[in-house]
Amino acid sequence: MKDWVLHVDLDQFLAAVEILRRPELAGRPVVVGGDGNPARLRQVVATASYEARAFGVRSGMPLALAARRCPDAVFLASDKPAYEAASARAMTVLRSFPSVVIEEWGWDEALIGARTDDPEALAREVQERMRTETGLSCAVGVGETKLQAKTATGFAKPGGIATLTQRTWLETMGDRPATALSGIGGRMAGHLAELGIHTVRDLAASDRHVLAARFGPTIGPSLKILGMGGDRSPVVDVPHVPRSRSREDTFEHDLTAPDEIRAQVARLAEEVTASVVAEGRRVTHVAVKVRTATFFTRSKIRKLPEPTTDATEVVRASLDVLDRFELFRPVRLLGVRVELERPSDDPAR
Repeated sequence: MKDWVLHVDLDQFLAAVEILRRPELAGRPVVVGGDGNPARLRQVVATASYEARAFGVRSGMPLALAARRCPDAVFLASDKPAYEAASARAMTVLRSFPSVVIEEWGWDEALIGARTDDPEALAREVQERMRTETGLSCAVGVGETKLQAKTATGFAKPGGIATLTQRTWLETMGDRPATALSGIGGRMAGHLAELGIHTVRDLAASDRHVLAARFGPTIGPSLKILGMGGDRSPVVDVPHVPRSRSREDTFEHDLTAPDEIRAQVARLAEEVTASVVAEGRRVTHVAVKVRTATFFTRSKIRKLPEPTTDATEVVRASLDVLDRFELFRPVRLLGVRVELERPSDDPAR
């Protein structure tokens, strides 16, 4: 008997939920996003079925481009309540397993902490129960750490099972670029490259003192641990609690008038505040995102003097942040994101 981590990732989740509601769409290319109308400007793909992905349709792509790449696709509007309900059913299935710990990571993924002598048999049972009780399929990654399990899922998709352990980690991942690790993006990879670190193996063999000098005493050594397969932090049995909420709009016609831009930011701030207050949460930080007609995108953030549920305070803060932008070009997208006070029982608080 040994402690294992299983990472469960529901396949093509939003599209799968829609196909469950419309069985006649099974096997057809399905694209979910915006109001489902690809003729409307500046709406983007939230997710696409595997059949649509075969045509090059990807998340974040404009719906209009998706329609050109896959003219026969079925386009559907996003339905957040339906996805939340389906997610809740899936998490209930996971929590029904005896003697396991469940850590929710979002609508469509969670970790299982289990003590077992056959983690792959448990993974197969999870897949069978998920399919039988929810109609959804899932990929399962198995590992000795959270990172190993999460990484293994990438090899398991769609609908399979894959395992990574300390023994097989560098054999499998060593020659891959550092960006193959969850948590290392292009910018971080660029900084690592300046130190001669290009691959996962390079990172695992790196000097923690050099990393600490470059990235700080906390982040630096943690990067080396990522290269070595991740730490042994336990799976924590808590529901997924969002740490932020956001609202953003891409406008059919670029905004140029300062008063109009301010009015839209104020509206977004009011909407996002109302959503978090309804959940009994308080706002600690306010960020504003601006994307110009040239696709230049930047976000700025400020901390509030104290946590609040007052929409007026959030609007005022968002407009203060907006004033820090130099807006010389037409604006195509605006967004407001609020960071939330963590619940008193959040172990990361």
